[in-house]
Amino acid sequence: MHLWKSFLLFSILLFTTLPVKSDRVRTIVTTDIGGSDPDDQQSLIHLLTMLDCIDLEGFIYQHAWVSFNKGNEVTVTEKALDAYEQVLPNLLVHSDRYPDIQTLRKLVMHGQKEAAMSGVGEGKDSPGSEWIIQVVDKDDPRPIWIAAWSGMNTLAQALWKVQHTRSAEEVEKFISKIRVYDILGQDDAGAWMVTQFPELIYIRNKAVYGWAPDDEWTREHIQSVGPLGKEYPDRKWATEGDSPSFLYLADNGLNTPEHLNWGGWGGRFDLERKEGIRSMDWVPRSGLDETKYDPYLMTGSTPEGADAIRMWQQEIFNDFEARMRWSVTSEYGSANHHPRAVIGKDKSTKAIYKKTKAGKLVEIDASRSSDPDNDQLSYQWLHYQEAGNYKGKLTFIETGSKLKLRIPTDADGCTIHLILRVTDDGTPALTSYRRIILDIE
Repeated sequence: MHLWKSFLLFSILLFTTLPVKSDRVRTIVTTDIGGSDPDDQQSLIHLLTMLDCIDLEGFIYQHAWVSFNKGNEVTVTEKALDAYEQVLPNLLVHSDRYPDIQTLRKLVMHGQKEAAMSGVGEGKDSPGSEWIIQVVDKDDPRPIWIAAWSGMNTLAQALWKVQHTRSAEEVEKFISKIRVYDILGQDDAGAWMVTQFPELIYIRNKAVYGWAPDDEWTREHIQSVGPLGKEYPDRKWATEGDSPSFLYLADNGLNTPEHLNWGGWGGRFDLERKEGIRSMDWVPRSGLDETKYDPYLMTGSTPEGADAIRMWQQEIFNDFEARMRWSVTSEYGSANHHPRAVIGKDKSTKAIYKKTKAGKLVEIDASRSSDPDNDQLSYQWLHYQEAGNYKGKLTFIETGSKLKLRIPTDADGCTIHLILRVTDDGTPALTSYRRIILDIE
């Protein structure tokens, strides 16, 4: 009996220390929620509805910015989490991957006490900066994405400490696990980080507006829907300016965050880093000078800018609307759910690679796709021209779920990205995707 108990205890310990296996992307949010612009609060509500397809591992107040809110950041966040707690039993009916409320509450903490790079250095560790280090150090092979809805000096402090306490090899390993999606640039910490750590993957997206729904749609489909809707504030300037940072990460069959130039719900980005992607104009007006770090290099949006998000906007809206309906619907059969897009026998959400030759006929079969609600499915095949390097016209021979494509004779050496949209006829209509990448020999 003692041997059995010892074996059981060992098995439990072994299981709990194994690296996490998940298809979801890990993210930490830094935020100035509670300020004069309520867009962070809007983005938080949207994010909470998507926590079954994104692993949230931290929600960090940029204290120097939110201190002007006199504690409003805490009140706003607690109200949002209280609303999530109320609707969680309903959400779990529709997806069992939503995290429990106790886990979420433990992820909320403050970052630096001082603004920008003045808050970085010896003796300036914060609960947020220490937590970032702990999360990055986890025995988890997945990278951690920092979604910057605010200034970035909490991450800068974490990197400063690692830089000053670890070997060069250890620092390199630490940096290799971090990805940054910076919305607009809101202090000088980003410029410092990419100067100090040029290998850091750092997106600064300046094209985050123009994709969001209008006020009328928001009132009808979000704000009027249950406890979460009550916590979704009216727009003051732009709606959900920060949301592309996590829309980019959602596990939906389209998004491929590690491939910056492939495009998805959060935009598409250049592989070649650029100089002079400056922060918002109020940053220099506040006395901060990024130019002292010149020349610093960051990853910026591709020429299509916010159009790279707008091409999926109706599907983003429908997804959000459906999730809000989940939050107030206690029966699975009374709501709509995403179809499953299947290529051949592959039921995953991963991109599929196929090697072929110019002039050859390629056949792709998505007929095993299905819908959990037994809705009728429609199929749309898209040549995502910007994501590949073949710029010619493709001629599709389609029969619903099956595609035939004759590879053009001038496509030698090219890469072609095909996107399959599988959409149901439920309310709202929901879409799942698959990406097929053709390497033409």
